[in-house]
Amino acid sequence: MADISISDILQWDMDKISIVSLSRIPRTISLILAGIGLSVCGLIMQQMTQNKFVSPTTAGTLEAAKMGLLAGMFLIPASSMLVKGAFAFCFTFLGSLLFLFITGRIRFRNVIFIPLVGLMFGGILNSIATFFAANHNLVQDMNAWMMGDFSGILQGQYELIYVSLPAIIVTYLYANKFAVVGMGRDFSKNLGLNYKAVMNIGVLCVSLTVSTVIITAGSITFLGLVVPNIVSMVYGDNIKKTLPYVALWGAIFLLICDIIGRVIIFPFEIPIGMVVGFIGGILFLLLLLRKK
Repeated sequence: MADISISDILQWDMDKISIVSLSRIPRTISLILAGIGLSVCGLIMQQMTQNKFVSPTTAGTLEAAKMGLLAGMFLIPASSMLVKGAFAFCFTFLGSLLFLFITGRIRFRNVIFIPLVGLMFGGILNSIATFFAANHNLVQDMNAWMMGDFSGILQGQYELIYVSLPAIIVTYLYANKFAVVGMGRDFSKNLGLNYKAVMNIGVLCVSLTVSTVIITAGSITFLGLVVPNIVSMVYGDNIKKTLPYVALWGAIFLLICDIIGRVIIFPFEIPIGMVVGFIGGILFLLLLLRKK
């Protein structure tokens, strides 16, 4: 830990400048991209499932990425972050497709019931991953990877998160189509939209973003749930209009949580995953009560 002031930068203190370029700037960029990516993912999933309480947290997406990361650690222990990210992406993509298949077969479309199914689905995936990890002595490594924490972000260890940028751009370009998909399969087909193709593109964007964020910084819960809902309450449900606000407030929310985690027990630091989980969990309960 080092104290760095504006005067240190202006006076070209090379030791302080190197700390900023190697640690502080990469950490800030990672926080912004992770906040944008996960918030946009939540918005996509809510449109695809026609449910405001579906997100990577309540759809088993994070748990599927966890299984993929575990598979990469087991099959290729010395693999790079890119290889582990590829495993996480494949499992996340398949897990998301399976969740959409399950929800598509559910006739009882209550707004609370679908995320409960997602939580149970995620619990099953998490149990399988934990059982496998326990039998191969990988529990500690897996938990270390999944702990949402940006304190170890350094230059050369965060660049993979840039992969989420194309997914965010595609989401913006397909915003109107995701809005139509949110009206249902029959409505989409009546308008001449290729429903299945748009759904697959949405799943691809979500899987790519979630897997890169998890490989870079670990699991961050509730972010993709609360930010789109709060933005929707303020700005409405026009996805083309609200998408920039979702991205902006997702980044701001994650930056605020990071500052709280670094200040509250200074000079020590609380992992940002715990801070976001605590604040996001409270907001999620408030949203549930408001919906009820």
